[in-house]
Amino acid sequence: MRRWVYLAKRLVLAVPVVLFGTSLTFLLLYAGPVNPAASILGQGATPAEIARLEAQLGLNEPLWSQYLEFMTGVLTFGLGESYVISPNTGVYAVILDYAPRTLWMGFWAVLLPLFVGIPLGFYAGLHPNTPADYVASLGGIVWRAMPNFWLAVVLMTALSRSGAITGGAFAWGTWLVETTVVGAPPLDGLVTWTGLVPSVDAHQFLVALKMTLPASVVLGSASMGNEMRIARTAMLEAKHANYVELARAKGVSGRAIVWKHVFRNALVPLIPVISAEAFLLVGGSVLVEYVFGINGIGYLFFRAMTQGDIPLAGALMFVFIVIVVGMNVVQDLLYTLVDPRVGYDGHRP
Repeated sequence: MRRWVYLAKRLVLAVPVVLFGTSLTFLLLYAGPVNPAASILGQGATPAEIARLEAQLGLNEPLWSQYLEFMTGVLTFGLGESYVISPNTGVYAVILDYAPRTLWMGFWAVLLPLFVGIPLGFYAGLHPNTPADYVASLGGIVWRAMPNFWLAVVLMTALSRSGAITGGAFAWGTWLVETTVVGAPPLDGLVTWTGLVPSVDAHQFLVALKMTLPASVVLGSASMGNEMRIARTAMLEAKHANYVELARAKGVSGRAIVWKHVFRNALVPLIPVISAEAFLLVGGSVLVEYVFGINGIGYLFFRAMTQGDIPLAGALMFVFIVIVVGMNVVQDLLYTLVDPRVGYDGHRP
């Protein structure tokens, strides 16, 4: 019961944060340099036509009136229709059309650091000053140092020319299934339902995975290197803690010490890093999607901001804010689950 009360308190405290972030979004959109009316009509529009459209859209009303209308639309999921990207289509319908590609890419981007970076970091921490430790540590530093935009361009170029580079021994475009390096993965019809039983098209799954994997590797690369280094440090600190020495002195087996004492406590400093994947997906997906042509919500947000599609940009910002705030709440809950020393009242019991 205490956990549910704690969750309710955290959700209540998150409401002002969401409202503040949404209000700041309104100021950035409506006080920014982009004129939605001019973007809709194009460069050949006359001032009279722009003024007439501004009146139709309500852009010439007082700022406080526009703010109330904007906040009401956000909180009631009624921001209207897209101005430029997809005219006469509801903004949330447009987001739902683009979101599956970002979620598909983000799913594999999160798995990479979780199941590659953290295990390698833990292994390096359990075997310090060994060749495996040196290789893992160097790999973590290299992955962390490579900028996403640079790695995306290099990887895209290498995969596009893989057949020529390897003399025909390996070509990414024809490996397993024939695909392109750049393009949106085909997700429509990937999963079909017969009642409550899902069915996955194996060939389409391979195509969608292969087209998304390079972008996911780039998106998850920085996090993988970071989590690898932090996992190694956390494991080294945990394995030399006093409670581990006490358990070893009592004759507890090495396997039990690692899994029951060292592993769980080494996860504590990794929780904020893992939960920060939400920030990675929101911020990093824009550039990665643009380079690989994924056409997800990151690319959609870039177009909405640059083309003055205020309703769509506002709805996307609201979704991003909710995701980030929600991940912070999840992070606090994970602390209480992994570390029993953390109390629900904000102090150690």
